[in-house]
Amino acid sequence: MAHPALSYCRLLGRRDGLAHFRKLWVDGSSSRTYSGATTHRENEVELGESTLGAPNFSASLKNSSRKERLADSSVLPFSAFLTDNFGRRHSYLRISLTEKCNLRCQYCMPEEGVKLTPRGQLLSTSELLTLARLFVREGVDKIRLTGGEPLIRPDVLDIITELRKLEGLKTIAVTTNGINLARLSPKLKDAGLDLINVSLDSLVPAKFEFIVRRKGFHKVMEGIDKAIELGYNPVKINCVVMRGLNEDELLDFVALTEEKPVEVRFIEYMPFDGNKWNFKKMVSYQEMLDRIRQRWPNLETLQAAQADTAKMFKVPGFSGQVGFITSMSDHFCGSCNRLRITADGNLKVCLFGNSEVSLRDVLRSGASEDELLQIIGAAVGRKKKQHAGMFSISQMKNRPMVLIGG
Repeated sequence: MAHPALSYCRLLGRRDGLAHFRKLWVDGSSSRTYSGATTHRENEVELGESTLGAPNFSASLKNSSRKERLADSSVLPFSAFLTDNFGRRHSYLRISLTEKCNLRCQYCMPEEGVKLTPRGQLLSTSELLTLARLFVREGVDKIRLTGGEPLIRPDVLDIITELRKLEGLKTIAVTTNGINLARLSPKLKDAGLDLINVSLDSLVPAKFEFIVRRKGFHKVMEGIDKAIELGYNPVKINCVVMRGLNEDELLDFVALTEEKPVEVRFIEYMPFDGNKWNFKKMVSYQEMLDRIRQRWPNLETLQAAQADTAKMFKVPGFSGQVGFITSMSDHFCGSCNRLRITADGNLKVCLFGNSEVSLRDVLRSGASEDELLQIIGAAVGRKKKQHAGMFSISQMKNRPMVLIGG
């Protein structure tokens, strides 16, 4: 049985229906915040009756009214369903493949780990690919696979191979902790992976183990070198900077770009459940930049694309470059083009937002493609102009990073 609001949308027509449904979704009781593993019963209450059986939803996509939508003058040149009320076009989708991880990074999850969602409540491979196809048909041209640790998912190569077949998808990326990268990178390349981001927060083996609470530093470095050998340029290195822990390594990371074609991206420490965020631990972008410029005063500013999250710089003559992701001190919400699907199938329109919509339950209810698009459009439509700011975020209930796919 379809959600009554969806039937109402069809009666009103696509454009008016979507606008009215967005209003219902925002003003009504259908929005929820994250509060642990989602139960199927909770989603039944919010999204209408659903069944546990997953229909062949891919077949309905093949028989969709895509041509009719493109011909409909009420649809914007870029999908109306992926365009929010501030004109931001969401062409970049991050999909979490798993909640599991083989590390326990301090900024990502509690030391004891997190309560994992039961397997039956996670997206199946078929459901994941169905959603990917739909988003790409609506205008998404970049998909990033995240986790947990995406490279521990047994069928990650098959997923990349299937994504590579999607017409209109320009870029497939992965963010990994690098532990399995050296072993898998040749197969990832063959499957069609375009970009690799590796999380690495220290160049000192003992400190690495302290931060991630596991061994594996040399495996990560081997993985980075193997990716470079295979032609990935640049290999992006994500470094979360935390005061009293690794801010003394800023210059060492910049020096890494002298010979290696890597892009080191310094990330401001962000608050998530279980990571014991403290404002005093956060090292701001400006402080990091000032410290680096004391060593390299001729640091050049690079021009970034409109939707880039990083502010980019380069030491003249170095092979690689340096970036800063300033989510806390200088947000980039105005140009955000990202959406996220969690491993349990929830759509998050903002990394720092706690409102989520279960696309998994919509799929399993037997909903049509149009009904699913209405749900997506309503969620995108209520995306806020910007996040609440660092102090408000630190007080807000949100998932641990490992359960978001950040």
